[in-house]
Amino acid sequence: MITNPKDNMEIRPLYDLESGTWTYLILDKISKQSVLIDPVLERLDRDLNYLQELGYTLSLTIDTHMHADHITSAGDLRDKTQCESYASEHSGATCASKFLKDGDLFAIGNLKFHVIHTPGHTPCSISLLLNNQYLFSGDALFVRGCGRTDFQGGSAEALYKSITEKLFSLPDDTIVLPGHDYKGFLSTTIGEEKKWNPRITGKSLEEFKEIMDNLNLPEPKKIHEAVPANRACGKVS
Repeated sequence: MITNPKDNMEIRPLYDLESGTWTYLILDKISKQSVLIDPVLERLDRDLNYLQELGYTLSLTIDTHMHADHITSAGDLRDKTQCESYASEHSGATCASKFLKDGDLFAIGNLKFHVIHTPGHTPCSISLLLNNQYLFSGDALFVRGCGRTDFQGGSAEALYKSITEKLFSLPDDTIVLPGHDYKGFLSTTIGEEKKWNPRITGKSLEEFKEIMDNLNLPEPKKIHEAVPANRACGKVS
């Protein structure tokens, strides 16, 4: 749990072991409103029960991109809580309540979000800067890593530019909360990743492309069911 008394907010990371996904529950302690970033369908009951126990209203869900390794619970959460569901304007998720574009600003109580379009893992990938201090980087930037670029319209060149030109332009003390982790990490900072990320630090674009072209990762297990389902806000037919 990350607590910021000054802003009267909390960030509660919730993990899905099967897909290695971090879902982030963000709580505005004044209005008792909350936001879920990248919710996972199989964890629907967990998340709903947790919200009920804490006494918060779910105001909206945000998906940072069209996931290939899990199905979002955005649609079911909207049905059960009447929350809104936000997605990138490039996502193809026609069911979303609102489509986010680069530079968008929006607020839920004291939670102030800035949308940063960070394509590369997918063309629709976004990162979310909260209260100018916390970066939810989706699958763009991980702790000592980054998202893959070998499917779903991925581009190593676009990801390199998203990280080095957009995310690395943020203050060094910006706390990074990634969409996935497979090594036991929860968070990092922009300064740390500029200094220690083995895929980016000191690497030219051509060197980065060579690294990304030779990862030889297996195809995500759920890619064929997850992507079309996520374009329908997680509604599985």
